[in-house]
Amino acid sequence: MSPRPDPTQQERMLAEDDFIVSKTDPKGIITYGNRIFIAISGYSEEELLGSPHNILRHPDMPRTVFKLLWDTLQARQEINAYVKNLAKDGSFYWVFANITPSLDRRGEVIGYYSVRRKPRPEAVKTVAALYRTMLDAERKAGDGQAGMKASLAILNRTLEEKGMGYDEFVLGL
Repeated sequence: MSPRPDPTQQERMLAEDDFIVSKTDPKGIITYGNRIFIAISGYSEEELLGSPHNILRHPDMPRTVFKLLWDTLQARQEINAYVKNLAKDGSFYWVFANITPSLDRRGEVIGYYSVRRKPRPEAVKTVAALYRTMLDAERKAGDGQAGMKASLAILNRTLEEKGMGYDEFVLGL
């Protein structure tokens, strides 16, 4: 796998009817990606399959968002989230993701299934501003738990001010 690219300001856009689909194993290693996923990521299928899904993690994304994602998924619950991804060439693309755990007959997690679509521009504007504030808090508090705690406090305060839970907030954007 090539080194992670330096981010650029070039944005890629999904079409209104595009759906990105991917599957991973329980550790987040990509086991399947549809043609739209491959095309927008800029990676070949061979480069994506067997790679950790976080190969697409954009540095503008707060670590706290991914902790929330993993905590929810490991509790065997689905989650929706706005995510800014990093393509192979350094460009970025926003998605509205629905991620669900895949369970075997015994209820054990055997992987994760994600469907992503084009987010509404107004939602991206709102989320991007929130993520910048959360990321600033993470950086100021330092790596590790202090940064995560500071970032999570901002998310929780935002939800409290709006009088809603995370799911209601995300689905209402």
